[in-house]
Amino acid sequence: MPRQKPAPGGTSSDAAGGRGESVRRAYDQLRELIVHGRLAPGSRIIESDLADRLGLSRTPIRSALHRLQQEGYVASAERAKETRLIVAPLTQSDAMELFEIIGQLEGLAARAAAERPTKERLALGKRLRALNADFERLARSPHPEPSRIFEVDTRFHHTVVAAAAGPRLLALHDAIKPQAERYVRLYSQLLQDELAVSVAEHAILYTAIEAGSPPQAEQAAEYNWHNAAARLSHAIGVRGELGSW
Repeated sequence: MPRQKPAPGGTSSDAAGGRGESVRRAYDQLRELIVHGRLAPGSRIIESDLADRLGLSRTPIRSALHRLQQEGYVASAERAKETRLIVAPLTQSDAMELFEIIGQLEGLAARAAAERPTKERLALGKRLRALNADFERLARSPHPEPSRIFEVDTRFHHTVVAAAAGPRLLALHDAIKPQAERYVRLYSQLLQDELAVSVAEHAILYTAIEAGSPPQAEQAAEYNWHNAAARLSHAIGVRGELGSW
């Protein structure tokens, strides 16, 4: 049989792969812009502007925005009888719901971590103790660096989840956790005075994991995020919601 010639510009699977890569790139970059506040909460999203900014066509931008809307980073809003996309606002009610959900997910991971064999639990506890010591040192610095504090805190929580969570739980956590980062980054200055409380809550968590106490580990993770939600709610009350009218 004669060999079939590939379509100009490559095979259809190559084209699909290229489109998929463009969508992934658009999604990753747009999510980073939103999480870091470079696309401000409540700001209008214009596909053509984003396409020019990222050097992509509007098709992958549109696909990425659809996924971001499903995950809660982007929302639709009515303006003068017109529906338009905006960067999701930061509100007290959303923060409370979001932090409670993350607490439930990390609670499941902490429970699973506490069920690991003793050697694994103690090794995990050692890593968590070191991270919490770094967190405490940064928190007590006379000139705290919010970005470094945030980085170490994120590593602490990710270490708990990565140690024991299955692929589904990891995927859910990876999809939703960056939404909490938006709040922590943009309200960080008002949360500085509460860092010592977080240090103590972290200690309760890894102590329960080391002791092999699943219910206590799960409760400690949920407790940490529940209290973090209350602290953030207070900060939002002081500064006000962002992007909400």
